[in-house]
Amino acid sequence: MDRLVLDKVIGTLNTHKGEWARLPITEKIPLFQGVSKKTAEVAENWVAVAVNAKSIPESSPLVGEEWASGPWALIYGVESMVGTLQSLDKGKNPPIGKVRTMSSGQVIADIFPYNIYQRLLLSGIRAEVWMQDDVTEDNFTENIAKVYKSDDQSGQVSLVLGGGNIASIPPLDVLDRLFAHKSVCVLKVHPVNDYLKEIFDSIFEDFVSAGYLQIVSGGADVGKYLCQHEYIDHIHITGGAKTFESIVFGSGSEGQKRKKRGEPQLDKSVTAELGCVTPTIVVPGPWSKADLKYQAENIATQKLHNGSFNCIASQILVLPEMWEPADDLLAEVKTTISTVPPREPYYPGAHDRYESIKQAYQNCEGLDDSDTCELPRLLITDLDNNNVDEYLFNQEVFVGALGQTSLPGSDPGKYLKNAVQFCNEKLWGTLGANILIHPKTISQLGSDFENAIADLRYGSIGVNAWCGLAFLTAECTWGAFPGHTITDIQSGIGVVHNTRLFEKPEKTVVYAPFSPFPRNILKGEFHIFPKPPWFVTNKQAHNVSRRFTYFQASPGPLHLPGLFFDALRG
Repeated sequence: MDRLVLDKVIGTLNTHKGEWARLPITEKIPLFQGVSKKTAEVAENWVAVAVNAKSIPESSPLVGEEWASGPWALIYGVESMVGTLQSLDKGKNPPIGKVRTMSSGQVIADIFPYNIYQRLLLSGIRAEVWMQDDVTEDNFTENIAKVYKSDDQSGQVSLVLGGGNIASIPPLDVLDRLFAHKSVCVLKVHPVNDYLKEIFDSIFEDFVSAGYLQIVSGGADVGKYLCQHEYIDHIHITGGAKTFESIVFGSGSEGQKRKKRGEPQLDKSVTAELGCVTPTIVVPGPWSKADLKYQAENIATQKLHNGSFNCIASQILVLPEMWEPADDLLAEVKTTISTVPPREPYYPGAHDRYESIKQAYQNCEGLDDSDTCELPRLLITDLDNNNVDEYLFNQEVFVGALGQTSLPGSDPGKYLKNAVQFCNEKLWGTLGANILIHPKTISQLGSDFENAIADLRYGSIGVNAWCGLAFLTAECTWGAFPGHTITDIQSGIGVVHNTRLFEKPEKTVVYAPFSPFPRNILKGEFHIFPKPPWFVTNKQAHNVSRRFTYFQASPGPLHLPGLFFDALRG
């Protein structure tokens, strides 16, 4: 793109930044509502172009991934932002559930579900946001929505460098800057999913015409020019740590020298959501054969969603050494993965990353027929948990490879402590982690279980759930565990989504039932779905996720019979 064009784009935003910062909430709300309405109007086309680009068969249940992580996630996020704005406009704080304080002093806020439709739509799911240490119940409300209580109306111009894997990442990151920071924004669409630019143009038509948002395409040269533009005040990056370092410090040897000195080449604030070596911790307990099979499907989903091109795709399966069912669970995981149709490796660099894994490990086990699958899914077992240099512990592979290691522990409590320590100290990144644990074991552990969650240094934690649900549930915060610096960036700095506008969140914890309906009732869990619609094994995922999307756009009881019918068939 011509630099004169880019200058004009940024100039438009710079002219309107103060106007957006000062715009009354009542005038902001219709603009956000318009995004939701237009998303519903283009949803079919959006999913169609994404499915085509990723070579997903049109009749495949995997089409459901594009519905859920595309238009549905965006509509959900916008509607949640609107709910917060409506509350603020009435002089109230955003809708938040019960707030409690652990014995350690850490404050926890219930944020999902908060209405009857959410209880039905994501039955059995609940979520909390855990605050940083200096937040107390006494100052809790002071640490909410500060941007809307501030006298600063000068505004700023933000650059969003969009992610290329999940379709809703770029628009949700844009909305985060507009909503949570009162910042006008330029979105540079990632070259991998530039096919969505026309969709985004349509969705954000009102924001663009008002001068509050501009959307551009281009490669690294465009991104570099925008990053260094004098009118850009802030940059948000979704990508990898190497991309972050290249932008902040520069490339090559000079960039490495700057990083070593801690001298960035950019005089701008930067936030980032980067990658992670994501663990799935299996806690020993009284698992039945049915539990092993169901949780194997859960693990397979954590690994295989979006063809494994996810920043929180499960990479390390942590099993108890002396737990008898461990081998049976691993066998079920292998069987499940091998029966899920393989995906086209659409994301650039997949072949190179795949070969790097095969070079690092001679014991790779292919889980697919290599004659019919371009890049067979891989399993690497018995990784040495004491080896700090283990390749899979230090490199986000971003391809269909799952590593497994075993940890000692004579009982669930000791094992869980070992697992938390291992993940915190041996695995690179802090974006997301998963824990699979039987309800009886949770009861047995008592407060020790919640203390283990407190000790686990990840920005999103899924308990019997994939931590990716924190991305789909907009009230949740999404980002790395706080504390990273530009010279040790790992999974990034800052959070997005966060539609309840918490100022100092530490982590989100999402809980799901351990067993499907109706077995869940015997375990004292209450939900109505035989199989979650995001499972890669759900045969009706495409129909359920489509219905979810239109229900989210226009909630009402008339939608429910068809939705539940498809869900029960899944």
